[in-house]
Amino acid sequence: MAKKPRGEFAARKLHTRRQKFRWKDRYYKRRMLMLDIKADPLEGAPMARGIVLEKVGRESKQPNSAIRKCVRVQLIKNGKVVTAFLPGDGALNVVDEHDEVLIEGIGGSRGRSMGDIPGVRWKVVTVNGIALKDLVVGKKEKPRR
Repeated sequence: MAKKPRGEFAARKLHTRRQKFRWKDRYYKRRMLMLDIKADPLEGAPMARGIVLEKVGRESKQPNSAIRKCVRVQLIKNGKVVTAFLPGDGALNVVDEHDEVLIEGIGGSRGRSMGDIPGVRWKVVTVNGIALKDLVVGKKEKPRR
């Protein structure tokens, strides 16, 4: 292998060399080719609105044993369908099919799923423009349409 240029005017050559080697770094490569944004149903946005298609129960991973309440949501911006978790005790009773919900990331590492819910990367924040937390606690009522 050729030796590194060490001269007084070698900066450009050193820089291009270093750039070439950076492509071997997995995270650099994914960032530069925007692979995570391309695969992201929210297309890089922090939140997205969608319509509830159905209510589903997801079994939690070992060693826990529970059915986590989730909903299948079709995003308005691009029509993609994702599964979103309903946080809170009794949240499933508040959300109905054809409701408009706002979803955000669930907070797992590197934008992945969190805790014992396999394959669920999103959680519901609002239902028909009212915070899900307020609806579950009973502070507010869902608007009649």
